[in-house]
Amino acid sequence: MKKYVLALDQGTTSSRTIVFDKKGRIVSKAQFEFEQIYPNSGWVEHNPYEILDSQLRSLSVALRNGKINPKEIAAIGITNQRETTILWDKETGKPVYNAIVWQCRRTAQICEKLKAEGLDDYVKEHTGLLIDAYFSATKIKWILDNVPEARTLAAEGKLLFGTVETWLIWNLTNKQVHITDYSNAARTMLFDIEKLCWDEHLCKTLGIPMSILPEVKESSSVYGYVSEDVAGLKELAGIPISGAIGDQQAALFGQACFNAGQAKNTYGTGCFLLMNTGDKRPHSKNNLIEGIAWGINGKVIYDLEGSAFNAGSVIKWLRDELRMISEPSECDFLAESVRDSNGVYLVPAFTGLGAPYWDMYARGCIVGLTRGANRAHFARAVLESIAYQVADLCEAMSKDSDIIMSELRVDGGASVSNILLQIQANLSSTKVNRPKLVETTALGAAYMAGLAVGFWKDFDEIEKVREVDRVFVPLIDNNTREEMLKGWHKAVERSKEWEEK
Repeated sequence: MKKYVLALDQGTTSSRTIVFDKKGRIVSKAQFEFEQIYPNSGWVEHNPYEILDSQLRSLSVALRNGKINPKEIAAIGITNQRETTILWDKETGKPVYNAIVWQCRRTAQICEKLKAEGLDDYVKEHTGLLIDAYFSATKIKWILDNVPEARTLAAEGKLLFGTVETWLIWNLTNKQVHITDYSNAARTMLFDIEKLCWDEHLCKTLGIPMSILPEVKESSSVYGYVSEDVAGLKELAGIPISGAIGDQQAALFGQACFNAGQAKNTYGTGCFLLMNTGDKRPHSKNNLIEGIAWGINGKVIYDLEGSAFNAGSVIKWLRDELRMISEPSECDFLAESVRDSNGVYLVPAFTGLGAPYWDMYARGCIVGLTRGANRAHFARAVLESIAYQVADLCEAMSKDSDIIMSELRVDGGASVSNILLQIQANLSSTKVNRPKLVETTALGAAYMAGLAVGFWKDFDEIEKVREVDRVFVPLIDNNTREEMLKGWHKAVERSKEWEEK
C-alpha cells in the first residue's frame, strides 16, 4: 500500500526533501544548504552539481530518518526556485556554466537594449511579464554570448536549457526526460501564456535556438520514472515523478487557493504575493506580473504576482553581514522590545526593487536615523521593511483585480514570526491567516504529484487538509497606517535615486 508522497523542494539557499502522508502531515524531512557564489557586484550563481547533490542527499537522509520503505512511496513532486538558468551538454550532462540565479542582475544592460528596441509591449502582451534581468531569457542569452562552448553545442544540437526542476528531472530519469511545466515556462520571458507555446519571435530576437528548450507539460502529470542508474537511488527506481511546479505557484496550491480571488504571500528569501485569477488571463495596470499558476486536468489557471526580491534575506543580512543578531529569532525579540522603529526606515533594494516599482538600479538605503536609534529599532525596521513591500503589493493587486483583499494566507520561513505577521496585518489592513503547516510550497508539489497518480482524489479532499494556526487582525488606526506608509514611500524614492547605469 502506498502511504507517502515525496516532495523535493529546491530553494535558493538550500535543498530539502519532505515526506507527506495522505493527511498532508510531515512524516520526515531533511535539508542541506549549498554555496552562494558572488563573482561580481550584483551577480549571483550556484553550482548545478551542488544543487543536484544537496537535493539527492536530502532525499536519502529524509528516507533514512523516517525509516521509510521506498515501496510505500506513491510519487515524487518537485518544486523549485524559479527563473534560475542552467545550460548543459545533453550527451555528457555537464553544465557549460554555473546556474545563473534569479537574483542576478548581470543582464540589466541587455534588458535596457531590449527596451530601447521597443520590445516592452510585445513581451507584456505575449508573456505577461515585464522586461527584467529577473527572468530566464536574458540569462540564457548571456551564457550563449559569453561561453564559446555554448554556441558550439547549440549549433550541433547538443545543448539543453532548463530551470531547476528541468535539471533535476533530467538527472533523476538518467537523461531521458527534458520537460518543464506551465508555471515555470511562464517565468522564462520566452513563453506565450495564451497560446501556451514557446514564442518564436522572442527566441529569434534574443538569439536563442528553440531546440534547447524543454517540452512544456501540465504541473500534475507523470513525466517519467526514477532511473535505477541514478547513484544512491537504486531503491527508488520506478517511482513516478509526477509533479513539477514553481515554488510560489506551489505555495498558492498548497494553501488551497483554488478559487479566483484567493491570495497568498510567501516569506522566503524574497516575498512573493500571488492571487488566483481563474481560467482567464488577468491584465495588470500596476506593474504586476501576469502568469500561469498551474496546468492540471487539461485546464490552465492564471495568476497575478508581485515580488519583493529581499525579505528573509534581509534578516540573514542582519545576522551574517552586520552581525547585529546571532539567530533569526533574536530579530523578533529585539523588534518586540520597542513600540516602533523610532522613525528608521530600511529599503532592502540590495538587488533592485521588484513590483510595483521594477527599478533594477535602485539600491538599499537606511533613512530616518537619529542619535536615539538603537539595535532594537533597527531590528524592527528590518521586519517592517518586509511588511511594507508586501503592503505595496497588496494595494497594487487589489487595484488590478478589483477585489478588496479580506484575507492573506501566508507561509514560508519568516511566517513563524508573530511580530512580523502582526505588523503585516497592520500595514495591509487585512486579516493574515497562517496555517498550522507552513511548508505549503513542498505540500503544493506533493499535492500535484499525488493527484496525478490518484493518491489524492480531488481538490475537495485536499481543501479539508488545511488547518489554521492563527489569524492576525489589524490593530492600528488608519491615520497611523497612512503616516507609516507615507514615510516608507519617501524612503523608497531615496533608494531609487541611486543610479548605476
